[in-house]
Amino acid sequence: MLLVIDCGNTNVVFAVYDDDTLKGHWRTATNSEKTSDDYGVWLTQVMQKDSVMPEDVGAVIVSSVVPNKNLPLRTMCHDFFDIEARFISDPGIDIGVNVIMQDPRNVGDDRLVNAIAAHETYGGPMIVVDFGTATTFDVIDGDGSYGGGVIAPGINLSMEALHNAAALLPKIPVENPGDAPVVGNTTVAAMQSGVFWGYIGLIEGLITRIKAERGDDLKVIATGGLATLFAEATDVIEQTDSELTLRGLRAVHKRNSV
Repeated sequence: MLLVIDCGNTNVVFAVYDDDTLKGHWRTATNSEKTSDDYGVWLTQVMQKDSVMPEDVGAVIVSSVVPNKNLPLRTMCHDFFDIEARFISDPGIDIGVNVIMQDPRNVGDDRLVNAIAAHETYGGPMIVVDFGTATTFDVIDGDGSYGGGVIAPGINLSMEALHNAAALLPKIPVENPGDAPVVGNTTVAAMQSGVFWGYIGLIEGLITRIKAERGDDLKVIATGGLATLFAEATDVIEQTDSELTLRGLRAVHKRNSV
């Protein structure tokens, strides 16, 4: 079985595939203080709880946008699974994507594996919107090439900044205000409206501008933890896919295991 690891700035997602079947996936905070033992003890316990045996894992592939977590994750794979993990950024890894950027090395691993899985699943051309710590809009051409993108602050990051910078503004959850008036009559209602509908405006505005530049035939696929919440409130997102990054990692592993 294959263990795939997606290490983001907020969470690390672990998943196990048996060929093309997802056997289980688990999420924990990235947390700069966590050691390889912290990750390993927790992961092997939750795997066994879901009837996935650590000893059945035969390979590991990792996407990471947090360089200081690479060594703890490598060490965890060695110590707990007796496996040398392969990282998307390792020399010699063939990801199978033509990156049309001034410096391809600056594109995050997660954005590249999203492009791979999105093109394999949906074809192209398309825009992949990933709701993570940052919200990214990535363009994949009809032939699967990565054509660049847009990076905006993630909504949780924006809300945290608003709360921390304004002494009188409370911390609020990310929620769809539904049928409530856009103009709020309380501080919380005003914040909820501004954050949610403001973010919908950002999504719709950027997708409209990208399509104006690249062509209206672009499909729009969303992934990430808040993808469904926002997709339900706008027509510009055609489909959500929560496993996109994980399938992209599996695809890279297959490509490099031939």
